[in-house]
Amino acid sequence: MLDALAGWNDDEDVWIYGYGSLIWRPEFQFAEQRAALLHGYHRALCLWSRVNRGTPDKPGLVFGLDVGGSCRGMAYRIQANEVPSTMEALWRREMPSGAYIPRWLKCRTEHGIVSALTFTMNRYTDAYVRDLPVDQLVDIVRNAHGSYGPCIEYVLETARALKQSNIQDNRLQLLVRELHKPTSAAP
Repeated sequence: MLDALAGWNDDEDVWIYGYGSLIWRPEFQFAEQRAALLHGYHRALCLWSRVNRGTPDKPGLVFGLDVGGSCRGMAYRIQANEVPSTMEALWRREMPSGAYIPRWLKCRTEHGIVSALTFTMNRYTDAYVRDLPVDQLVDIVRNAHGSYGPCIEYVLETARALKQSNIQDNRLQLLVRELHKPTSAAP
């Protein structure tokens, strides 16, 4: 955490970029929220969740920012006096395993570009997964359950929050449509 704040002056507000559960459950106070576009990364179910949304034997999946494309999300402005406590809580939430690499990235908002702390996917962790076919994603999301609840709840809450924020994510919407289809019963 200290490395990420190395250039921070304690009288400056800080921006945080959210693309998944930070949109529907930020768990921190913010002074301002803006829709934001980030280039160079896209939202993907590319992170195995072996505790929060799955187990070691039956891992679930959570969103990460993977390299390539672009991602619409939310930028949150944290007031300077709230930065230390917010960052400490955010670090406990987002960085327990080292699956993310914190980076300061430029995000385009309706009021200009902001530099926001963004948690990008660490492709060199054993928790990274990519290019799973939709049917496998559906199976994992439907069946995984961890300490924070079912994986499907996480995915559907994220989709709902994006829709409420007028953020279109075609890959996520395809997955949601598949999740809403009835499961075939075994003979």
